[in-house]
Amino acid sequence: MNISKIEVILLFVFIFNNLFISAQENDSSSSSNLKVFIDCNYCYEDFIKTEIDYINYVRDRKQADVHILITTQNTGSGGREYALTLYGQNKFENFRDTIIFYTKQADTEDDIRTNLVKKLKLGLVRYLLKTPMAEKISLSFINEKTNITVDKWKNWVFRLNINSYLNGEKSSSYTSVYGNFSIRKITEDIKLNFSLNSSYGESKFDLGDQILFSLSRGQSVSSSVVLSAGAHWSYGGYASLSNSTYSNKKSQIYLAPGLEYNLFPYNESTRKQLRFLYRISENIFRYNEETIYGKLRENLTQQSLMVSLDLKQVWGSVSLAVEGSNYLYDFKKNNLNVYSELSLRIIEGLSFTLYGQYAVVHDQLSLPKGDASTEQILLQRKQLETQYQYYSSIGLTYTFGSIYNNIVNPRFGN
Repeated sequence: MNISKIEVILLFVFIFNNLFISAQENDSSSSSNLKVFIDCNYCYEDFIKTEIDYINYVRDRKQADVHILITTQNTGSGGREYALTLYGQNKFENFRDTIIFYTKQADTEDDIRTNLVKKLKLGLVRYLLKTPMAEKISLSFINEKTNITVDKWKNWVFRLNINSYLNGEKSSSYTSVYGNFSIRKITEDIKLNFSLNSSYGESKFDLGDQILFSLSRGQSVSSSVVLSAGAHWSYGGYASLSNSTYSNKKSQIYLAPGLEYNLFPYNESTRKQLRFLYRISENIFRYNEETIYGKLRENLTQQSLMVSLDLKQVWGSVSLAVEGSNYLYDFKKNNLNVYSELSLRIIEGLSFTLYGQYAVVHDQLSLPKGDASTEQILLQRKQLETQYQYYSSIGLTYTFGSIYNNIVNPRFGN
């Protein structure tokens, strides 16, 4: 049977028309539901859509009645603080609510996502009351006596971590072991940290007539004390002792007091920060090999200033940090590091992302005299001389089609 081109075109038009009409019917049938835009990096979106299935989830914030921005930051106990900010739009333009809750380090993913959904349901009630869905809302209250929690650890948190990695084939193998032990205490007035780290790595390559073997080790002990001086100021100090075969450091003692000013109050740090941190440090170096400057040991004073901006808003997020440092005996021995991360929603469906890091390096005082071997270069076991370092990534994403995305289908993975 022969089918003409006209018949094929008419068939496609018929199919497309039916799909379009079906889509329009689905959109119109749910248009009265509250439209919500979830804005977060990773916040169990599939679970939210499954558990709160009586609203419409839209993929563009401008189409939403409620824009929910979810931001997090670490707490002193190893858990996280979740801040859920609900921005009303359209007929809810003057509505804005913030809900904060905390998770514990021992909480499972199911504990966290269940608590997140519970808070979201409570936050959406105010908006649902202004829709036809209000007739379907019921309220219940669990009346329980609240016991005062006594923290026997007095905010002290201890953490032990050991990781190992093994990879190999017939002609090569790689082994690494890393361990960390940390103690910290974080309250609104004080932040104490102590950390002990150790790493070991070895690589082996069998080239037939030659076997290449490389080894790297490093250890460090560090501590810091940070004290609150109001809503915008902090002060404290750092101390560390470390060594590294990669950096040619037999030992480095680092002592540095610091002062920080945050333009925004610290209690708004989940959404915006602009911090200025100044440190002046004393460094006591002992080297494994003689350096390119003919040194086996030296004591040097260094200063640094870091400016860090972090914003998480409805239009996107931006992180920008600039840190400069120099040794006081010679201002030409300096370092400038710039880091940026930008996620910007330009128009409906179009977003722009930028990641970048660039460093100007003029302070590699520990470089050993003499050239690195081919093995050390290829296996990256020895720091090499450089005047700059960089990393960057730029991307554009454009999405179009149905503004609703309520359906969750986990078949065959995502």
